[in-house]
Amino acid sequence: MILTPDELARAAPGTETAVTVGVFDGVHRGHLYLLGRLRERARSLGLASGVVTLHPAPLQVLRPEKPIAYLCSLEERIELLRGAGVDFVAPVTFTSELAQLSARDFVQLLVDELQVRFMLEGPDHALGRRREGNVAVLAELGRGMGYQLEVLEALTEGEQVVSSTAIRSALAEGEMRRVAERLGRPFSLRGPVVEGARRGKSIGFPTANIAVGADRALPPFGVYVTWAYLGEARYKSVTNIGRRPTFDKGERTIEVYLLDYQGDDFYGRDLRIDLLERLRRERRFASAEELRAQIQRDVAAAEAVLQEG
Repeated sequence: MILTPDELARAAPGTETAVTVGVFDGVHRGHLYLLGRLRERARSLGLASGVVTLHPAPLQVLRPEKPIAYLCSLEERIELLRGAGVDFVAPVTFTSELAQLSARDFVQLLVDELQVRFMLEGPDHALGRRREGNVAVLAELGRGMGYQLEVLEALTEGEQVVSSTAIRSALAEGEMRRVAERLGRPFSLRGPVVEGARRGKSIGFPTANIAVGADRALPPFGVYVTWAYLGEARYKSVTNIGRRPTFDKGERTIEVYLLDYQGDDFYGRDLRIDLLERLRRERRFASAEELRAQIQRDVAAAEAVLQEG
């Protein structure tokens, strides 16, 4: 068999289920709208509700020359999906071998391993080799395999569909408020605090450098108003995303200055930041003193934004 059923079997709740299948990058408001409908239909039918989430995204496997920038890591995606109230989440590794599986064979695995009796998808959904399993095909397969397919129209705002693609576009423009509106929450980055060059400390603004995956979507280089989370504690913060052109124009870094944090014992700990607003683009300063003065202005501007709530 091309796809081992182990990933599905590990997530199976041991009862008949209602599922939806997709990538669900970002777990945005459009996804939450679909998941809300899934939970409703599952309750009415006496089924367990679940999500089969594919990673990496099929397009990344089928067209590797076009890398995908993810709105959240797989770990964060699973957490968000579980937080949306479904009964189970089944992450499935998408491979080139899986891409060759027919729609019938893929759906048969779902039916066999998850006891699928109801499936909910968007109108443009398709699965299986060459995307042959569109909603018409899935509905026909369901009649023979014992499940019902329902198609839910995508969530729209104005004339625009709330989608991961639209959110990535807004993120690339640094429109953090628009990103938050579409996500239903602020855009966030999370990773372990790693050792940096300690230049921030040398000019009076010690920063925490967080490591995020190279495949994560990022806003444009610049300075951002952020909330920072260490464990259960939340701190006002200012974050610079860029290459530190004043010093060495080196590797891309994400440097977080926590306004009201005392101490420097956060190395190795996980730090999450919510990006609320872009203050300015990243630029080179003539001296460390000039940079220090600008950071002071950035901190004052961030305080004003954070004071608003």
